[in-house]
Amino acid sequence: MKAILQEGLTALGLSIEAIPALERYASLLAEKNQVMNLTAITDPAEVARLHFLDSAALLALADFRGKSVADVGTGAGFPGLPLKLLEPSICLTLLDAQRKRVDFLQEVCGALKLEAVACVHGRAEEFAQSHREAFDLTVSRAVAALPVLAELCLPLVKVGGFFLAMKSVDTAGELEAAGRAVDLLGGRLRKPMDYSIPGTEVRHRLIAIEKIRETPKKYPRTFAKIKKNPL
Repeated sequence: MKAILQEGLTALGLSIEAIPALERYASLLAEKNQVMNLTAITDPAEVARLHFLDSAALLALADFRGKSVADVGTGAGFPGLPLKLLEPSICLTLLDAQRKRVDFLQEVCGALKLEAVACVHGRAEEFAQSHREAFDLTVSRAVAALPVLAELCLPLVKVGGFFLAMKSVDTAGELEAAGRAVDLLGGRLRKPMDYSIPGTEVRHRLIAIEKIRETPKKYPRTFAKIKKNPL
C-alpha cells in the first residue's frame, strides 16, 4: 500500500507525509469491516487506489485549504477523511445517517488524533435546518442522482462556495436532468472535471456546482418528497 500511495500522491502533486496515517486508517477499516459492512473493496492495493487516491484527486481539482467542508453521506469516511489527512487545515464535518458508521469514524478520528473533525449522525435534509449555508464546500461520493444530491447538499453551502459531486464519466443525462434543480437551489453548474485515478485506467468526473445565491427556505424538503418528486 505504501508504494502505491507514494506513487499516486506524487503523481497528484500532493505530500506523502500522511501515508502512515492513511495506512492506519486502512488497518482500522479492514478490522471493522470484518464485523460490519463498510466497504466492498477489501484488497489493500484497491483500497489505496479506489478509496484513498480517488478521494485525494479532489485536492488537485479544487482549493480545500482552510475551508469548512461537509462530507454528506460519508459512509466509511470517503472522501472526507483522506482529504483531512492530506490537507489538515480543513475543518471537516462527516455526516451519515447510520449510527454504526459514525461510531466507526469517531474511533478513527480518535486513533489518529484528528482535530477539527465533527462526526455527525443524522440525515442531510434535517442537518440542513440548523446548518444552512454554514460550509465553504460540501462533497459527496454518494450514489444518488444529481438532482437529489443537489437538494441535500446545496442548502449547506455558503454563497460563493461549491458543492462537489464525485461521479462516473457517464453523466451527460444526469447533468441535463439536474439543470432545473441546481437553478432552483441557487446554484450554477461549472464545467465538469474528468480525472484518472493514478495507477489505474479508472476515470471519474467531479461535478462542481457553484452557490451563487441563497437557497429558498423550503429546500431541502423531506427525503420522502425528494425521492418521490425530484426537482
